[in-house]
Amino acid sequence: MAGPDAGLARLVTSLLDGTRAAARGGLANMAGMALAGGTGVVVTWIVARSLGAEQAGAFFAATAAFALVGGLAKLGTQTGLVFWLSRLRATDRTHLLGSCLRTGLTPVILLAGLLAAGLWLGAPAVARLTADESPHVFAEHVTGLRVLALLLPLGALSDVLLTATRGYRAMKPTVMLDRVLRSTLQLLLVGAAGIASLRMTVELPVFAFAWAAPYLPVVILAAYALRNTYRAGKPAGPSSRRVERRALRRDFWRFTAPRALASVAQLAVQRVDVLLVAALGGLAPAAVYAVAGRFVVLIQFANQGISQSVQPRLAEALATGDTDTANHLYRTATGWLVLVTWPINLLVILFAPVYLGLFGEQYRAGAPVVVVLACAMLVATGCGMVDMVLAMAGRTSWNLANVLVALALTIGLDLLLIPRLGAMGAALGLAGAMLANNLLPLAQVARHARLHPFGVGTLAAGGLSVVCFGVLPRLVTAVLGTGPAGLSLALAIAVPTFCFGAWLLRERLALDAFRFRRSSP
Repeated sequence: MAGPDAGLARLVTSLLDGTRAAARGGLANMAGMALAGGTGVVVTWIVARSLGAEQAGAFFAATAAFALVGGLAKLGTQTGLVFWLSRLRATDRTHLLGSCLRTGLTPVILLAGLLAAGLWLGAPAVARLTADESPHVFAEHVTGLRVLALLLPLGALSDVLLTATRGYRAMKPTVMLDRVLRSTLQLLLVGAAGIASLRMTVELPVFAFAWAAPYLPVVILAAYALRNTYRAGKPAGPSSRRVERRALRRDFWRFTAPRALASVAQLAVQRVDVLLVAALGGLAPAAVYAVAGRFVVLIQFANQGISQSVQPRLAEALATGDTDTANHLYRTATGWLVLVTWPINLLVILFAPVYLGLFGEQYRAGAPVVVVLACAMLVATGCGMVDMVLAMAGRTSWNLANVLVALALTIGLDLLLIPRLGAMGAALGLAGAMLANNLLPLAQVARHARLHPFGVGTLAAGGLSVVCFGVLPRLVTAVLGTGPAGLSLALAIAVPTFCFGAWLLRERLALDAFRFRRSSP
């Protein structure tokens, strides 16, 4: 009897240790994501207030193009590097880590330079597509795009370098450099441009430079952090053989190539709608849509903050066939994600007119857009980090197929609905894409990997959020109305009730994992 009991004890200990480690990394990353998300909202507010609606729409279209082209330059290595670095470490093949880094980084550097040149040369075509009805914005739009093109390689490379450090389970460089340093510098520089615009005319290219310039210090410091991380984990044994390196390169790109296309398609799902609204509806509606959907970035940041911490441990568990640990990590992380994001979604639905009014009266028209996107995000976050789980299970080709379906759906709905409904048409297209991009992999993960996110923590977090931020505020506003008094009282009741409920349900939500404990002497 001692053998099975000892094995069970080791399993429980392993699950607890993995959960606590993921919680520590996730807590730091979530704090950084909260800062990045908050500064992102403030940056959006500054741009919307400092530039006219049409120039703001051009700015959002230009940054969407920057994100799309930068995503293509990364070649899916955000997943490939974490997967292979974690896998090599878990299977005692650390002598191949250097070859893995070279395999992932070199093509990104080369392609980023080529795509930056392409964006520079293609800037007039992009500007004609998105600013056709606003010729007076055309010249500034072209210059803004070219400013972003010059800095595009820095954005792509910084993300890939930080991804590589996460493959070593090192979350600190990502938190400190991307979440804290980049977002803080972005806020300061864009804020300085906004203050200057109160006294003089500050045009779109200045805001574009202020938004992208922080990638320069980040890429330098990220390279330094990766060098130190690699040297600290470099094995003392024999070097790799040529046949091993060749096999690794083949396997790396066989795994990563579908993810490269999927990552671009995923970015297109998130960004192409802004470009399509600008092209089909005009720059002013594009600005309204971008502002109305800004909260979605906050939700995505929360998802990334948790998933990036869990990702290397999940990859190691799946690489060694440890389904119990993988399922535990997936369900626990989903519970945390729902606990953080569902209150935000429900509050955004409740306060949509107030939230949009902060950016200017012309943006209040986006309230229905907020409601549609928030409802879709409730479903998406309830599925957890399902696309990442599918990729870590080695099914990157399935992941690609799912994202292509979602992209086709959003483009089809956008082309059909934007000319008729404007920003609301784009919101319906993105909502449909989000549903497809989460429900399809959810079914695949459940059937083929025997993993699902619906543990007791997920159900507890969802129920608590709906009661506190869905039911209670509706009861209060039904009596007092949706004026300042009713909304303030609803918030005053919902927040402490939610915190108290989370404390009562702390064991089901695995919140004890966030308590830092001293090691035994």
